Amino acid sequence: MKSRIFAGVAAIGLTLGAQGAFAQEDIVIAVAGPITGQLATIGDQFKIGAQAAADAINAAGGVNGRQIKLSIQDDVCDPKQAVSVANRIAADGIKFVDGHACSGSSIPASAVYAESGILMMSPASSNPLMTDDAAANGWSTIMRLYTRDDAQGAFIGPWIAEKYKGKNVVILHDKSAYGQGVADAVKATMNAAGLNEVMYEGINAGDKDYSVLVTKMKDRKADVVYFGGYHPEAGLILRQSAEQAFKFQLIMPDSIASPEFWQVAGPAAEGTMFVFPSDPQSKPEAKEAVEKIKAGGFIPEGFTLFSYAVIQAIAQGIERAGTDDPIKVAEALKDGTPVDTVVGSIAFDEKGDIKDATYDINQWHDGNYAPIAQ
Repeated sequence: MKSRIFAGVAAIGLTLGAQGAFAQEDIVIAVAGPITGQLATIGDQFKIGAQAAADAINAAGGVNGRQIKLSIQDDVCDPKQAVSVANRIAADGIKFVDGHACSGSSIPASAVYAESGILMMSPASSNPLMTDDAAANGWSTIMRLYTRDDAQGAFIGPWIAEKYKGKNVVILHDKSAYGQGVADAVKATMNAAGLNEVMYEGINAGDKDYSVLVTKMKDRKADVVYFGGYHPEAGLILRQSAEQAFKFQLIMPDSIASPEFWQVAGPAAEGTMFVFPSDPQSKPEAKEAVEKIKAGGFIPEGFTLFSYAVIQAIAQGIERAGTDDPIKVAEALKDGTPVDTVVGSIAFDEKGDIKDATYDINQWHDGNYAPIAQ
């Protein structure tokens, strides 16, 4: 894959390990996510987006004359590994984190960051508990430059209820903080809009045989399946459904904005829909960044530009606060004044969530996806 090749090239200049490798005046930002494992494509997006942002900021003179350097940290989207990564980042004296990806990693890691006074800003984690719990605990340095599951549920749940009124809807999740969180949010809003599911079930992520699940959905005469989970399992479920000549409309959250989804599912992915924040690649603010990243052989889809935007937000927060004290930077970012990013002008609320998120419904066709009319 081009993304793998480009990621290898982009990794030159990304420094792994302790802060001792950096000059004292550098602003070090850890990029934490699944660098390896089944979800490594998300890690590629994180790294490439963050490095592109750091390069652009450094070329323009840096942050108050200081250069941004990145420290890449691999949590494999595993909660225990995420906590180990967070402790390592704290021990290295790094003050800022672009990450994590999976909510199941971000939530436990956030406790370490909060206790260490580190500013963590996730470009992907959507479970509301991340910022809700932080606010309840008085942790001011836990933020996200992405949308929340409850907001995504409020968008797509009523849409499913209206479009598929009278149809048999199945809701699945992978039992993760992310997958079950978004599935439950969709279920709640869909039910409130008058449509109840005929089946609600959790699957085991990592399984290779979902034939029993497929048979069960077939018996329930499922017309529509909403699955809160990731592309490896979604692709297998679709392929194994096709083997049983069973066709349904699959609707997913943002996790399948990756070419690997089509590679796993093949033609069975045709027509699959998913929700994603309004296409950041099409925004005028992203034009230059998109062109530069594409010139390097990588398509900045998925979370690439959100990771880029996190680096921009942290840099502007430091400039606004006049210090790299993470607590003061977080305060400066939450003062109501928007920051300018490649995904648009972003303002944060008092919890550290972005305000006024908007969404697209995208659909896969012949190996590519694009927004559809709603």
